[in-house]
Amino acid sequence: MKYIRETRHNMEMDVKNWLIPFMDFVDDFRRYKDLSSIKKPFDFKDERLDAILASAIEYLCDELNLEVPDWVWDVPSCKNPWFVSGFENLKAITIVESPVYFRRRKIFVLENFLERV
Repeated sequence: MKYIRETRHNMEMDVKNWLIPFMDFVDDFRRYKDLSSIKKPFDFKDERLDAILASAIEYLCDELNLEVPDWVWDVPSCKNPWFVSGFENLKAITIVESPVYFRRRKIFVLENFLERV
């Protein structure tokens, strides 16, 4: 089982490939549904990585009918909007599709961002 603190550390260690440990955490959380994996907050160091992890936790807790840990509400929004895909031609659609959990922290993703095959 992946813990949020470990996940955040792994994302920071390889910022270029942050999505790998991020999605590993998403998969594990869906599989185990264990609140102990998100009980302790990670250190807030990078506004984008912090915000996307907090947004994902909110999303997953809602999806799985679990209570969001209080510390998640302390994670600030990005100062500037972050369009995660990096593709200019996807900006408009991500503004429309981005789930509220991400949008409230100025993160814009496609609606299927956390879906896996």
